Amino acid sequence: MRRRRKISGRKISGRKNQQGVIITLVAVFMLFVIGAMAALSIDVVTLYTARSEAQLAADAAALAGARVLANSGLTSTAAGPAAAEDLARTVAKQAAANNLVGGRNLVAGTAQCTTGQEICVSFNDGSSSFATDPHVTVTVQRTDLPTFFARIWGRMQVAVGASATAEAYNPSGATALGGATPPVALHCVKPWLLPNLDPSGGTSIFGPDGSITTTTLLGWTSNSLATRLGVACTLGNCTTAPLPPAPWQYYPGDSTTSGLTPPLTSFAPPPSALPACAAGFTPYQEDIAGCFQTSIACGSNPKSNYTVNIDMSNDANRDLETVNAVNCLTHSSTNRGDRVNPLPIGGVSNLPPFEFIAGNDNPIPGLATNDVIVSDSLVTVPVFNSSTTAPTGPVQIIGFLQLFLNPRGDRAPTGGPIAGTVPTIVINMAGCATGWAGTPIVGNGASPVTVRLISPPSP
Repeated sequence: MRRRRKISGRKISGRKNQQGVIITLVAVFMLFVIGAMAALSIDVVTLYTARSEAQLAADAAALAGARVLANSGLTSTAAGPAAAEDLARTVAKQAAANNLVGGRNLVAGTAQCTTGQEICVSFNDGSSSFATDPHVTVTVQRTDLPTFFARIWGRMQVAVGASATAEAYNPSGATALGGATPPVALHCVKPWLLPNLDPSGGTSIFGPDGSITTTTLLGWTSNSLATRLGVACTLGNCTTAPLPPAPWQYYPGDSTTSGLTPPLTSFAPPPSALPACAAGFTPYQEDIAGCFQTSIACGSNPKSNYTVNIDMSNDANRDLETVNAVNCLTHSSTNRGDRVNPLPIGGVSNLPPFEFIAGNDNPIPGLATNDVIVSDSLVTVPVFNSSTTAPTGPVQIIGFLQLFLNPRGDRAPTGGPIAGTVPTIVINMAGCATGWAGTPIVGNGASPVTVRLISPPSP
């Protein structure tokens, strides 16, 4: 019995020793696995973060390039596409290079698109739709993103990249493209309703199909007092003395709700974010100096606000109110507002691509005399389907004009019917047919040419 116990004791002691070795091996193995997984997760997180940064860089660059094409006037004429592309490519590369990807800024490079280049900008300029719906595609990449713990497997660097496409959509080319395309709906529309009459010598601005009927209006400048933007009501009296439609003579948009049942307004004053110079302004002036957020559409979609009301009140101070509001908006009370570059990339004054230079009174520090993509002097005004008689009720919007308000909208020195007129330059035109009933594409900012990302698609 004692021998058996000794044998049994030896067996039990051996098993315990074996169990201790296995536990130790398992612990070491688990430590290695957990450490490897932790190391790999750090590299994976770094990779995904860099991928997100690359996508943000591509998105920002594509939108910046499309914004340049939208504000350059390219979509309102076929003139100067190469110069507009050069400008858009430069701005897009700058926008992408300002973004960090994997801990450093991307390198723009001087070539257009070559192997290994970190920023590539391309256009759909071979498409028939490029003139009215240009696309900007930006591809960014880093092929030298360093790894940390993955180096134990021999992987020293990984590549990360992303791509985005933005468009500058102008609905005016529907007929040329072979079918109806959606109209647009815009924010920040100024309360100046212009008749569909061409001030540059033609008959109309937009045709019944929404096409641009005149090529001489783009870049047209109201150099003389007689051609400046002015109110189509004798001494501001739209109640009893509205004038028949005339080129560049606007009817003020309704900006009040009083006296209407139910209360209705086409241009509600901005609730906030008005500049300090707008203190004491009337609702009409606030619509000019601020941003009216409710969208106004063109076409004939009954679900959208495609008809607007005219302010039929008697306002003898309309001209002075307009001038003061314009000077407040454009920061040009001392004649130091933004301006259009007289020598753009195309080399021809008042022809696209348009460039804008910040004035000395631009509120953003450090921008004075520098090129800017957008400007507070860029405004959008609606064009209505006019006839030969003065309108007395709601009017149908059939297009939009983007105007640059020159510093400054001064009053005529001797008063009279041309007092308070505003000098302008036509930057863009976007029309839509009177019968279009599709859901409008909502634009952003002051441009009638809608800028939006179309790739990658929204989740």
